[in-house]
This record gives sequence, structure tokens and C-alpha cells, in this order.
Amino acid sequence: MNSILKNQRLLRTCFIRYSSTYKSISVGQPFTETHRVFLERDGKVISPFHDIPLYANEQKNVVNMVVEIPRWTNAKVEIATKEKFNPLKQDVKKGKPRFVRNCFPYKGYIWNYGALPQTWEDPSIVHPETKAGGDNDPIDVIEIGQDIAKRGEVKQVKVLGVLAMLDEGETDWKVLAIDTKDPMASKVNDVNDVEQFYPGLVDATRNWFKIYKVPDGKPENSFAFDGECKNSAYASLVIAETHEAWERLVQGKVPSKLDIHNTSVLDSANRIESESIVGETSSSSVKEEEAAGYDSKWLNYNLVTVNKCDDKSRYTKNNTA
Repeated sequence: MNSILKNQRLLRTCFIRYSSTYKSISVGQPFTETHRVFLERDGKVISPFHDIPLYANEQKNVVNMVVEIPRWTNAKVEIATKEKFNPLKQDVKKGKPRFVRNCFPYKGYIWNYGALPQTWEDPSIVHPETKAGGDNDPIDVIEIGQDIAKRGEVKQVKVLGVLAMLDEGETDWKVLAIDTKDPMASKVNDVNDVEQFYPGLVDATRNWFKIYKVPDGKPENSFAFDGECKNSAYASLVIAETHEAWERLVQGKVPSKLDIHNTSVLDSANRIESESIVGETSSSSVKEEEAAGYDSKWLNYNLVTVNKCDDKSRYTKNNTA
């Protein structure tokens, strides 16, 4: 963390400033491989990865969040970092859209989940404390406020803390935040406040990330710092580092297969004019639980008997809660 200046950074990537009115456009059939959610600003397509400013109010520790997954839902949706204009898409596993399983006592994602724009976890940089490189994605953020967000929504959130998850040998930061419009936002400013006003939430968050991949035959995730949730100040340093990494990425200073087309970064060689969305906008009323690949079973991790089969841990047939 010594690379971060104690004072506000003087050098910034230059952007064209626009209004902060964003609109999400759904294209294709939801819960399929071809479904995409594009973001528009002032009627023009933008990249949620590159064109939305990270900081809404840096002095007050407020950042913008792109909502990928609303609370209580299961579809594993993420920013398509390798596609032009980086729309949101559902992750695909073995040719099928991916849904996380319901692991007792949780239902889907237990917070609004998303990413911070203009950040990048550089896989070539080994973090001195986690001893692992980044996961090649924008940094993840979980929003703990009372409202259920909408996919593609852009929220202003206050940074509260950060967990350092280690996922298959990569550092995968999880920033804790709260919507600035939430009734509790004025009282919750750091991880200690989360512990006070939301007792058990940090532990539940850590446990959720620890076990959520186990039903798919993968091992438990682990954490740096013995699972400690670092405070808001530390989280802000992590965010600043990932923002600096993104600046190197979008300026073409590091080799990468990620798509860096954008409409607003002035010192980026890949800045272009906005384009029209290709495809039919969707008005489908398909419910998530009706989608192919969705599994409604509630799996009780504590009752799992682990079998070794093809070197993979699997749930037995007696795994429902």
C-alpha cells in the first residue's frame, strides 16, 4: 500500500464530463447466453467498465457502483470485460447460463452485488499482503442497504470496508458499501458500524463467499488477513490502487485481452463515438426460477457428506435443508 499517496492524487486520467443520468437497455432473452444489458447515458451507449466515473465524491468516500446482481437473485451476471462497450451478461458454464445455488441459510446473493467502474484487479501485480495477483476484473462491491436494486442500475455508495478473498490463487477483493440514500447511511461509516448496526452480516458475508462454489464441485474459498474485514481507510487504498491499474489498462500501457473501447477517456487510444445497440430489446416476463438451469433446492452445507469422485467434492443426495 506504500504506492498510494497519503494526500489526494494530483494526476488524473482526463475524462469528458457528462450528466449522471443512466439507463439500462435489455437485449435478447433473459437468462440465456445471448442476453445483454447495455447502459446508456444521455441516450448514447457507454461502457459501464470505462465510461462511468469511479468517484462520485472522493472526499466523502463515495463511489459509483454498477449493479450486476440484485439481492435474493441467483443469476451470475457480470460486466462482459472482453466485449465492446462491456454490457452485462450472464456467466456461462459448460454452455449453460450460470446460477449460484441456494446454500442454507441463504437465498441467492444476500446483498446487492456489482462492480466499481474504472477499476481493474491487475493479474500481473502480486499484492504484497495477499501474496496473489488480481482476478482480471473490475473490483467487486456488495451494497448492504435495505432496497433491492435493479440490474444495470448505477448507485452512489459509501465505502465501509473490504474483504480479501482468495479465489483459485487470485486476489478477489470484496468491497462493503451502503447506498448513500439508505436511511442508515448517515450512521454507518466504517466496518465497526456495520458490526454494530448489522450484527452478523460480516460473518455471513465471509461464510457466503467461503461456501458458494462448493455445490459446483469446487473447494471452499479462503481469505487473506485470517478473514478480517479491513476498515474503510484500507478499502479506499485498495480502490485507489485498482483505479490506477485501470488507468494503465485503458491507456494501453499494459498487455491485455480486455476490451477498452470507451466514449469519454480522452487519453485512451480506443475512445470512439457511441454506437447503436444491435438486437431486439427484450420485454420478457420470464421469471428467474423458471429459467433453464435454475436450481431451487436449498442446500444445507452443514449436512453435506463429502465424496471424492473424479477428484471433485460433491454434494450427496441427502444435502437438502
